[in-house]
Amino acid sequence: MNSWKKQFGAVAVSQAFTLLGSAAVQFAVIWWLTIETGSAVTLALATIAAFVPNMLLGPFAGVWIDRYNRRTVMIAADILVAVSSTILGVAFFVAGSPPLWFVFMILTLRGLGMMFHTPAMQAAVPMLVPTEMLTKAGGWASMINSLASMLGPVLGATLMNLLPVAYVMLIDILGATFAIVCLLFVKIPDIPQSGEKVRLISDMKQGLAAMRKNKPLVALFPSNIAMNILLMPLMSLFPLLVRTHFAGTAWHNGAAEVLFAGGLLASSIIIGVWGGMKKRFLMAMLAIALAGIASTLSGLPGQSFWIFLICCLLMGGAGTFIQVPCMAYIQETIAPQMMGKVFALLMTAMTWSMPFGLLIAGPISESIGVSWWFVWSGIGLVTIAVAGRLMTRKHDAQTSLPGKTNEACELTE
Repeated sequence: MNSWKKQFGAVAVSQAFTLLGSAAVQFAVIWWLTIETGSAVTLALATIAAFVPNMLLGPFAGVWIDRYNRRTVMIAADILVAVSSTILGVAFFVAGSPPLWFVFMILTLRGLGMMFHTPAMQAAVPMLVPTEMLTKAGGWASMINSLASMLGPVLGATLMNLLPVAYVMLIDILGATFAIVCLLFVKIPDIPQSGEKVRLISDMKQGLAAMRKNKPLVALFPSNIAMNILLMPLMSLFPLLVRTHFAGTAWHNGAAEVLFAGGLLASSIIIGVWGGMKKRFLMAMLAIALAGIASTLSGLPGQSFWIFLICCLLMGGAGTFIQVPCMAYIQETIAPQMMGKVFALLMTAMTWSMPFGLLIAGPISESIGVSWWFVWSGIGLVTIAVAGRLMTRKHDAQTSLPGKTNEACELTE
């Protein structure tokens, strides 16, 4: 096996362990909130709490990611997530039902760790993987993560039925520990530095300038933001749809989560072997439309739970075909010393779009019913896909897979 494959594999496996623990804990906490409150607004607020750090500090995180070794950043983030799960586990054990504000506070602390972990990993991948292999490597990483996402809810649902919720927190602690061990075997080179002092605002502006110079990325940006505004509430309201529209239990919700992750897994295997369509942005827009159709079918009156599970599979599968090609394009075209800043800025923009959608979805869902929110969101996603295609089609030559077009796109800082 090539050296880069071993290094990349270790990073991908570490991410899988982190995700496994987080998926189990997220399932347990969200289902606990669903049972305790039955409120769409509460679920929306819980999701927003997890993204507050990225909303407020996200643009600055990239500056530090580009200044320090990315392996060190990921390890520190895993430690923070493990500590937050320990605190929440103790609170459940001692108080039984801790106040909602405390649960939201711990979700915010976990979000702080992920604010650094995710862009650090994305920025580390192109330092380990050859450019022509980035799309396939993204598919492989997504496949590993999908397995973890599939097992996480199953593990969470199983433990929720056997043990108090406090013990589910142990899974996150173990996952973070294994992730750190994997990262210890990875050598990620340091980014060359100019020796200048850190200037947060100035460095952040450099990342913003790198994004603005990338015309295809600028064209893609609006459709991705609009997609997040509609898609994020759908994932947050899954448990409530299962409970109210289908009269489901924790096992039904677990089945929906597993099928969603199964779609991610299947599409990850496909893209890992196939490499994706030549026109990567077209593939992303088609996937957004597929997610919209599945969302609309999920919320239709009288819909059977089995049809909903198929829709979960399709929505999960669409996620990989949206994310991987766009991520690979960014990794190919942004200079290494700018990549942490760019990924942090993109994550912040996406994060700001999420609470906007959730703050709209929560009250409207309680007014018209969560099922109808799924219907109208699906129609909106199809519309976004069409508009996004019109905006990005002129950049097809620049954004096609390497080796499949004669035009090269060389973008530096």
